[in-house]
Amino acid sequence: MEKVREIWKEGRRVGKEDPRRIVHSFKVGLALALVSSFYYYQPLYDNFGVNAMWAVMTVVVVFEFSVGATLGKGINRAVATLVAGGLGVGAHHLASLSGPTVEPILLAIFVFAQAALSTFVRFFPRVKARYDYGILIFILTFSLISVSGFREDEILDLAHKRLSTVIMGGVSCVLISIFICPVWAGQDLHSLLASNFDTLSRFLQEFGDEYFEETDDGDVKEVEKRRRNLEKYKCVLNSKSNEEALANFAKWEPRHGQFRFRHPWKQYLAVAALLRQCAYRMDALNSYINSDFQIPMDIKKKLEEPLRKMSSESGKSMKEASISLKKMRKSSSSDIHVLNSQSACKDLSTLLKSGILNDVEPLQMIALTTTVSLLIDIVNLTEKVSQSVHELASAARFKNKKKSTVSSKKSDSVSTVRAMPTKSQDDHVVTILCDDDLSNTVDQSCGESSVDSCHHVAIKIDDDDDSVHEKHEDDTALVLRLLQCQVNLKQESAVSSL
Repeated sequence: MEKVREIWKEGRRVGKEDPRRIVHSFKVGLALALVSSFYYYQPLYDNFGVNAMWAVMTVVVVFEFSVGATLGKGINRAVATLVAGGLGVGAHHLASLSGPTVEPILLAIFVFAQAALSTFVRFFPRVKARYDYGILIFILTFSLISVSGFREDEILDLAHKRLSTVIMGGVSCVLISIFICPVWAGQDLHSLLASNFDTLSRFLQEFGDEYFEETDDGDVKEVEKRRRNLEKYKCVLNSKSNEEALANFAKWEPRHGQFRFRHPWKQYLAVAALLRQCAYRMDALNSYINSDFQIPMDIKKKLEEPLRKMSSESGKSMKEASISLKKMRKSSSSDIHVLNSQSACKDLSTLLKSGILNDVEPLQMIALTTTVSLLIDIVNLTEKVSQSVHELASAARFKNKKKSTVSSKKSDSVSTVRAMPTKSQDDHVVTILCDDDLSNTVDQSCGESSVDSCHHVAIKIDDDDDSVHEKHEDDTALVLRLLQCQVNLKQESAVSSL
């Protein structure tokens, strides 16, 4: 009785993880019940005879969880059966012309040649990825038809019945898979990639709190809970095989929703590869957080501000990329956070050159610089990820964002050039402040028209359901240009002061 309860609990857990599994089970049962009717209705059974079992076998081996996997297997099986059947008939005809003595020898040679050649072709990477099942069925069908044809007179009728039952079983699987609660592999891959972005973003945004905050003895349980949440990035490390399988299945699927027939699934794999590289760096960072050798907090605090900003801005960039994927809209919002993280990297470099760590012990210095190096790698990878997402958005023809309302007004002069995001109750505003003394330089660097006083450019963004920063592409480009000008001006002033 205890064993039955364990099985029941395991079944409930599997069903709760993905309720679509329960629906899929019913769909397979429906398909098998449908093709089994060949045995119960005499007109159908009289036409196909015992070959009707091939329809049942086709349903069992072809019906997969997703539409793409079912279509891929169904097409592979149908084409392989057709080609192997035709070649089997041809091989039997050629062998029969040689006489009863040589006929079995020729058939054995034909079976050996096709089996050896087809098995070798299965080792080709591209063939193995998409057509391995088809070649396997080709070997099986050719051998069965050739051997059975040697014993039977009506070989054409045998091949016809076998092909017909395979097609009936395959069509039944495909129709039920598409029209009854379909599971699209492309949609699963799209959602998986967005989820990976969210997971890595969460790690980067929480890294600063975990690395720089001291914990009291009474907060041990809370710290363990935070660390478990922080280590969710590990699921990204092991997602390669699942992503490749989903991309392979998605290539077989017809157009559905916003996914076209020739959707750029290969680009999804390129983005996923970059995310895994980020996850490997995060795994190394996490090992330093949990290491027995801990750097004193007073030493960490010397680099706290730039390191926090680097991790936080990189996390925000990935969050914006995730939102762009989920809504399938083009966005340059992540580029602002990439620029901010790169600016923090330059601030960190300046801080290190100032000799702030001269009094640090060698072992502590090695651990700290390793952490800094890993975080810089993540910042550089974040930029590549952002570019790769832009390429995906263009290739997949993501929609452009809604137009935003831009308003400008004059005010008193300010001492710096900066972009200040301010959030109100109903909208998001980015205010760009420009100094009188820097206006001419900014105009020359960025190609904008000069003004006599400071301008506040307020960019109002309409929120969507997720309350996300929605910015127009032109406005975002203006922000990026001004931020870049600020960095260039800082560098020029630093050089001139030297």
